Order: sequence, then structure tokens, then C-alpha cells
Amino acid sequence: MSKVRIVFTAILMAVLISGCGDQRIIERLGFLHTASFDLIPAEHEHAEDQLLFSVTYPIIDAQLRKVRYESFSAVAQTGKEAKMKIARKSELRLVSGQMRSTLYGLSLSRKGLWSYIDTLVRDPAISQRIKITVVNGNASDLLKKKYPSHPSTGQYIDRMLDKEARSNNVPEITLYEFARDYFDDGIDAIAPIIKDVGEDVAIDGIALFDGDQYKTKLDADQAIYFAFLRDSFKRGEISIDLGEVGLGGEYVFSTLSNKRKVSVSQSSSGTYEVDIAVQIRGSVLEYNGDFKLSDQNERGKLEKLVSQHISRKLDAIIKKMQKNNVDSIGIGKHVRNSMSFSKWSKLDWDLVYPQVIIRPSVQVTIKDYGKFER
Repeated sequence: MSKVRIVFTAILMAVLISGCGDQRIIERLGFLHTASFDLIPAEHEHAEDQLLFSVTYPIIDAQLRKVRYESFSAVAQTGKEAKMKIARKSELRLVSGQMRSTLYGLSLSRKGLWSYIDTLVRDPAISQRIKITVVNGNASDLLKKKYPSHPSTGQYIDRMLDKEARSNNVPEITLYEFARDYFDDGIDAIAPIIKDVGEDVAIDGIALFDGDQYKTKLDADQAIYFAFLRDSFKRGEISIDLGEVGLGGEYVFSTLSNKRKVSVSQSSSGTYEVDIAVQIRGSVLEYNGDFKLSDQNERGKLEKLVSQHISRKLDAIIKKMQKNNVDSIGIGKHVRNSMSFSKWSKLDWDLVYPQVIIRPSVQVTIKDYGKFER
């Protein structure tokens, strides 16, 4: 939990308990927590598309010392116009300083997000740390739905994304990071995708953008492999079905640490070649295969098979990104850094990128396999 959130929570609790004069000020404010954006297609050919904007915010009941969450929606051309319409329906003054997340419906994401993100970037009251998330479906419906085990849907989503990002199961994409990658000519933006699965919300994968437009996605079980390609990290977990490498059993690799190194070269024909060396170290949390992990030779065979398995997974992700012409792991940044700026400026990266030869190589090391031997 951030220091700002701790301080804000402490203030709210102090107000509820003390009943001081500042209580009336807090009770008059609606601290927006989560906002959603959805596209409403125009009904007529010459009409403009509309935006469905929804927000949730806590309502403080000082008498009962409880906090409940309310949601409101409005249809408008822009988010700011919709917010003003919502404000007319509420007895509270709506403020954005404590906003945590923004959700974007899939149809709006396909059209393009920047005009809606730009208004957030320009607002000095909004933190650059708010999360950007795509919803597979209608974002407003998901945000306003009541989930039995989770009193506040917005808070539930925010905490789930925090937890999954710590394990590298999804990337944590903030307003700052999305805007940074959107303007960078050597990488394309990404965002986590979530969906409604009945009584819960689940991670649905990673959205890959071309500019500000959603192009395709990686499934949830591909997220950790994508993390190997995108950057180095020190925390993660992966489960591998050993049937995919010709063995029986299940292999769970935990407390992962990953080091990624990218090298760029150019062949005599002028084709760019990129080698991505991935070094993975971790502990075996669960293993029910036939290899004897206490035997160094057998452990080495398992490391080699798992390395080849992960390498094939990485290669499939790379091919999918190149097929859709989305440079989501920033190959362009490494190519740009290998040449002068004037040469990069003359290079049409959108045309070159799908033809780049990208070779992943993986080395897995089992650093710990537990005390049990058989």
C-alpha cells in the first residue's frame, strides 16, 4: 500500500471515529475510485459515437461508521462532460485525486484510447499512477455488477491487479507507462485484460496495442512467458505440463528470477537479427515426474527439456507479435540504440519489424529442489 493511500485511509478513519468539524468536509466530497469508458456506436451514419462513462466512489456514513460504494453513469462525447453530468445527479462534490483505476471496454479499445487517456494526463488532480485496464466486454457492466464476495468491485479489481503484477502474471500498466510507450517509437503499449466470469472477475490476458488501438491479445497462461521477453524480474511462478516435452507429470517452478539480455546485429543482406538470451533461476515447488532431482545428471536433463519448452513458447509469442505488427517487448528500442539517430529516423520501423529475425534462447537453472529425496 502506498504512503498516500495509508495517509488517506488514516484520515477517513480519524474522521469517522472522532466526529470532528472536518467530518462535514469529508462527507461533502465524492472521492472517485474507479472509472470506466465504453463506446456507444452511432445509430445513424453521420452521427458521432457516444461515450458511456461510469464511476464508483465511497459514501461515508459517519453515524453508522461505515463506507459504502455508489456507482453512476452518463452518456456524453467526452469523459469530462460525462463527469459533469454525473455531478449533477450527486449531492457530493466529485474529486479525482484518489482515483485508482480506469477500465476500457473492448470495443472502445479497438477504436483507440488516446483521446480518453489524454484528458487524464492533462488533469493535474489525477495521479500518473492510476491503472489502465482493458475489459473483455462492457466495462460499465463489470464495474457496476455486485460480486457476492467483494463489496466494492473497483477496489476488488485494483487489489487483484496489484497482487497479480507482483507475481508477474500481468504487467502493471499505469497512466504514465501507457503514455510513455504510446509516444515512444521503439515500443508499443500494452495493458492487462480482465473479464466477468460469473461470481468473480478473472485475468483474461494481456492486450497488445498498435499505437492506441487494441490489435490482439495474449492469453492469461502466456503472461509469464511474455514477462520473460519484456524485462528482467525477480519474482514469479510457472507451472509446466511435462507431457508437452514428452514426459509425464507436472512441474511447478517458483521464486523465479529472470535475466534478459538483448543483442542486435545486421546480416550482410541488411536484415536485422535480434538475439534474446533469457536466464531463469528458481526453486521446484512441485514435481511428480520420473527424473530424480537429487541426481545432477537427471536434473540437468530436466533443465534442458524445460529450457527448450520455454523457448518454443517464447518463439510462438514473438511470431504472433510480428504477424500483428505490434512491438510489445520493445525490439525497436534496442535496434534504435544500435545505430545513429539519423539512420533510425530514415528507417520505417513498421515495415522493417515484421521481417526482423528474433531468436530467443533460454537457460533454466534449478537452484533448489527441496529436502525430500526418493
